[in-house]
Amino acid sequence: MSEDSTRSAGQAPLDLPEGCTLSRRTFLGGVGATAGLVLAGAVPALVSSAQATEGGVPGNESLSGVLEEDGAVNYPGKTVHYAEPPGDEKWAMVIDVKACIGCRRCVYACVKENNIGRNSGFTYIQVLEMDKGKVDVEHASLAYEQGGDPDKWYMPVQCMQCAKPPCVYGCPVTATWRDPDGIVVIDYEKCIACRNCIVTCPYGARHFNWVEPEVAEAEINPDVPLHEKAGVIEKCTFCIHRTREGGTTACTEACPVGARKFGDLNDPDSEVSILLKTRRVWRLKEEYGTEPMIWYVG
Repeated sequence: MSEDSTRSAGQAPLDLPEGCTLSRRTFLGGVGATAGLVLAGAVPALVSSAQATEGGVPGNESLSGVLEEDGAVNYPGKTVHYAEPPGDEKWAMVIDVKACIGCRRCVYACVKENNIGRNSGFTYIQVLEMDKGKVDVEHASLAYEQGGDPDKWYMPVQCMQCAKPPCVYGCPVTATWRDPDGIVVIDYEKCIACRNCIVTCPYGARHFNWVEPEVAEAEINPDVPLHEKAGVIEKCTFCIHRTREGGTTACTEACPVGARKFGDLNDPDSEVSILLKTRRVWRLKEEYGTEPMIWYVG
């Protein structure tokens, strides 16, 4: 299969800004392609509640490990040029799937905030629509017309900002690393577009820009690189240019029902810390040992 046909295959149109589309195949290649192996018993379930307890996560060994380690993986001693240096925070996100209505406002906000090319064929965030009472990632819909269906439930997915990121371990030129505060970043100028990180990411969260990203002049966010992204990999950065300045992620800010909570795990009074102590929580593909920094509740 040619690169052009790979790029165009499986694109499902979605009502994103300026014609931006996302690919069902792109996501399912990372998350859903293993579903057949799950059914065959070859690998553990895609969605794990093994660490979930009714009382939250006090004493949870995986969470304790995340808090105790310094969080840096292949850190070169400085972060990407468009963000402030990391502080003492340990950033994390909790998403309430019972609250999520599938409106995709998080997707739209992320596209605008991060200068995602409207012609690039992907979005950092994708929202899965599944039948109520079922966890069926392989057959989840990415191209549903609108959210809010009472017979469905919705699960947003994106880069999990793993504490043990296989994408980082697999980069041959150290163009991607995990900053000490837990944010996994990419140096666009150093990336050689080998796409090994795409292969090693179990969440389908990394995307290759086949074309020069197109964003209308009036919509360009000057705080995020645009033209550096051509021909390299990009992904969610927990809005590093905002969060390091004391703000929150664009997706969290845009959610109309408060389904997303972003904050510092080192702060016991932060919303994410409280939720992890008091709610039943689970993470995607936890059995892979990647230690995702996005938890789900609901």
